Order: sequence, then C-alpha cells, then structure tokens
Amino acid sequence: MTSDPQVRSSLAFASLDRPRTSGAVMHRLRTRCRACDGTALRAFLSLGPQPLANAFLSGEAEFGDERFFPLDVYCCDGCGLVQLLDVIDPEALFGHYLYVSGVSETMAAHFRGYAWSVTETLSLSPADLVVEIASNDGSLLACFAELGVRTLGVEPARNIAAMARARGIDTVSRFFDYQVGRELAAAYGTARAVVANNVLAHVDDPRSFLAGCAQLIADDGQIVVEVPYAADLLARCEYDTIYHEHLCYFTVGPLARIGESAGLAIARVDRMPVHGGTIRVWFRKGSEHAPGAQSMMQEERDARLTDFATWADFGRAAAANREALRSLLQGLREDGRCIAAYGAPAKGNTLLNYCGIDTSWLPFTVDRSPLKVGKLTPGMHIPVRPVDTVLERQPDYLLILAWNFAEEIMAQQAAYREAGGRFILPLPSPRVV
Repeated sequence: MTSDPQVRSSLAFASLDRPRTSGAVMHRLRTRCRACDGTALRAFLSLGPQPLANAFLSGEAEFGDERFFPLDVYCCDGCGLVQLLDVIDPEALFGHYLYVSGVSETMAAHFRGYAWSVTETLSLSPADLVVEIASNDGSLLACFAELGVRTLGVEPARNIAAMARARGIDTVSRFFDYQVGRELAAAYGTARAVVANNVLAHVDDPRSFLAGCAQLIADDGQIVVEVPYAADLLARCEYDTIYHEHLCYFTVGPLARIGESAGLAIARVDRMPVHGGTIRVWFRKGSEHAPGAQSMMQEERDARLTDFATWADFGRAAAANREALRSLLQGLREDGRCIAAYGAPAKGNTLLNYCGIDTSWLPFTVDRSPLKVGKLTPGMHIPVRPVDTVLERQPDYLLILAWNFAEEIMAQQAAYREAGGRFILPLPSPRVV
C-alpha cells in the first residue's frame, strides 16, 4: 500500500488487515482492493476524523461517548476502484438505522419506475419471486407487490425491518453474503430478480455479495444493482457522499470485474438521476458483457476515471469547495444574516464535519424523518427540528444539505421563499438560488 504522507500519516502500521478499536466499536484497516485484490492503494483525500454519519445523538449526555474514525479515500492502481480502507463493524453501522427510503417523494416515484422496469424487462408473473437485499422499509418491494409479484426483503436493521413487516412485506433480518444467498434459495426457491438498491457500496466483500446473489437467482433471472456513479461524484465534486457506510465508489469497469468473480456478466447499464447520479447495472449468469457495458468501460478509460491523478485533482477540488462554502457562509454571518439548514442526511454530516460548520454557524436544521427530529447531528451537534420550524423561525437562508432533493425541497418551501427566504446549494460550487 502506498499513500501521500500528507493525506494519511498513520499508515505505517498498515502492513496487514488488523483490528482497531475506538470505544466499543471495532474497525480495521483493509490492505487489499475489493475488486482485484491488489495492494497498490493510494490515498487522495482525507476528510478527517469523522463520526459515523447516521449516529445521531439524543442529547449532551452522549457527547462523551461519541467516536470518530478516519475518513480517507483511496484509488487502486490495479483496477481503478475508489474505496475506503477503514472498515467499521457493520452492526454499529446498520444494526439500528435511521434512514427510511420511503420519506422522499422523489424516491417514491423512482421506486415505482424501478419496479415497473424490472417487471416489464423480465416479464415477471405472480408466480415469480423478487428478492431485495437491504430492503429498508419495504418501499420498493411494495411497488412490486402492487404489480402482482411475490416479494421477499432482506434487511439487517431490525427497527427498519419491523416497519416493512408492518406494511405486509415479508422480511428477513440478516446481513447478506454468499451463505445467506444459498440458504434463502433453499428456503424460498430461486428468484427471477434480485434487486440491490444502494447496498453493494456498503459491503466490505462485494465479490461474496454478488456470489450470494448468483446463488439466489434462477438461470433466467437477473441481479439489478443500483450504486452512485463515481463519474458523477467526480464531475459534481460530491465529496459529501463519502462516509463510512459507503466503502466503494463504483465505475462500470471494477463492477464488471467483481461480477466476473461471481460468474456474472453485465447485460445492461442504465444511468439514473437519483442521489446525484446513479447507475443501474443488470447482471446475468454468463461471461460476456453486453456491448453497451463494454462501451461504457472504454469511455471510463478514455476519461481516465481509473487514474490516481484524476482523483488527486478531485481531492484538491473538495478542499477548494470547503473554503468557498465557509467563505460564503461567513460573509452572510458578518452581514447579520440568519442561516439554517434543510435536511439531516448522512451526506450532510460529512459536509458539516469536513467544513467545521457547527451550531455557531447553523442553529438548527429540519428534516421530514420522525426518526431524526429531536436528535442532534453527529459531530457538529446541530439540533434537528420539524420542517414547520422553517416558517416559524423564517431564517434568511437555508443551506440545503439534502441537495439531491433540492427541487422537491424548494417546491415544498414555496411559502418560505415568498416570505423572502433564500436557498444555498453547497455543490458542485456554493451558490445562492
């Protein structure tokens, strides 16, 4: 493993995968690439010691127990996969979860289209089974059920799995891997479709994950994976989407390599606008990637998306964005303006902690999720209030932390804007809208 010493000065101990502890939470430093098993891994960005992005606090009594972990990003010289090497115990990250996928109107519409596309493409019937890995509150599977398709969810967060069961979605609370795939196939039969929506980037061993999916699908079935697209992360300087849950930042090339290890080939790739830019990758059993997928891989090579130098430039762009955002907010503060925030997403906590924006800058943020309202954001300890607080307090500016839903948020907050409120979007460059 190699690294810029200015990015990570503590790599001297990292000669092998070794466990590390921080309080009661175990984490370890990985030394091999998740796609190609190579060891030529170079750091290009350090976002500093950060708390877990979804570890919201209930009050000041919990401040002393808060734990911070390195948030450093690496590029593999062998295959170009962008990834984190600090691996946090999955139980600490996902055993009790606060993200609920069904809250956003944007995501509800996305799920309806997603279910329809898979059902139409695979000609699914009521006898067919669709399994979703990391099924959250069952919002996507509910759309399949409405189309008359049999469903099964796999969701390790016990509190969220209970929500899915309450809406009638059969859900198994387990972390998914190769062995679980075999066991589910034996218990429920093979599936025509396995969908994995924003989860492959979360797992430390994506090869075992896809191999488990391959065990679960029928010979004529497909695995449909959605992941944020690293090309969009790069183009839009989306450094805030980097946090400990997201271990990988995928382009098509490394995904193809991981699929090959599980006996899978890419049948199709769709680009989607959600989450700041996503790819929907369709895997089937086989060894020959579709021409469209091969074309995308060549485009990625031409754009140098697998080159360390490209990502080193991204690291410098993230640092420049931090300074620009702080300068914009500081100027407004000096003018006596009141600034609050909208949203309490995980990405917002990366941004707040990296930029050092605490309650002296933002007295509160608001969110629609009842699981977050009344909590304090990790690290910066900004109170999360109900959305009604915006009109009650009428701050001069709202920093939209959930910028991937900016259009939806600004439409919902028309009364705030009509009363003179303005919005700030932090990325790709800070600006008032």
